[in-house]
Amino acid sequence: MFSTSTREGAAIHAADHHKDLPKNLRFMVIVTSDTIVAAKEKGEPCQDISGDVAISLIASHGFKVSKRIYLPNRLDAILKETKSGTASGSNDVVIIIGGTGLSRRDVSVEAVSPLFEKHIPGFGEIFRHLSYGAVGTSAIASRATAGVLNGTLVFILPGSPEAVKMALEQIVIPEAPHLIKMVRG
Repeated sequence: MFSTSTREGAAIHAADHHKDLPKNLRFMVIVTSDTIVAAKEKGEPCQDISGDVAISLIASHGFKVSKRIYLPNRLDAILKETKSGTASGSNDVVIIIGGTGLSRRDVSVEAVSPLFEKHIPGFGEIFRHLSYGAVGTSAIASRATAGVLNGTLVFILPGSPEAVKMALEQIVIPEAPHLIKMVRG
C-alpha cells in the first residue's frame, strides 16, 4: 500500500492523493459557549477569539465561511444546528468549537459523534499528539474528534484559540479537500 523504500516514494504517494482536489470548500463554524450566548442575549459586548481565528484561517486559505453561529452548551441546540449544517450538501465542512473537555457542560462530542456515519479517529489521535507537544500531558483531557455526517466533514475542536489554530493549520485545512474527495468519491 505505501512505499516504504524511500522518502521520495512516500512523497510521490502523497502527491497522488492530492491531485484534482476541490478548491472551493464551504465551511460552517459553530461556537458553543454559554458565556457568549448570554452576553449576546443581554446585548453586552463579547469577544469570540477562537471563532475569529477559525474564520480568518479558513478565509486566508481561499475557502468560504457560509455561516457562523453561537450556541449554548446544550445537546439539543448543538444537534439541531449540526444536522442543519450537514443537510443537502449545504456545507463541505462543519467546525464545532468548544465542548470537548471533561466538565458537565462539555457536550458537543455527545451531541454529534453518535450521528457520524464514519468516524475519523486519526484526527483526534494526531490532534492530541500535537497538543502534547504544546501543553504536555494536559492533552489527555481533550476529546477532539471528527467524522462524516451526510457527506460533510465535522470536526469538534476545543475552545481555546491556540487549539483551534493548531487544528485548522496543521490538520483540517491541509486535509479537508482530500477527505471531501474521498467521502464524495
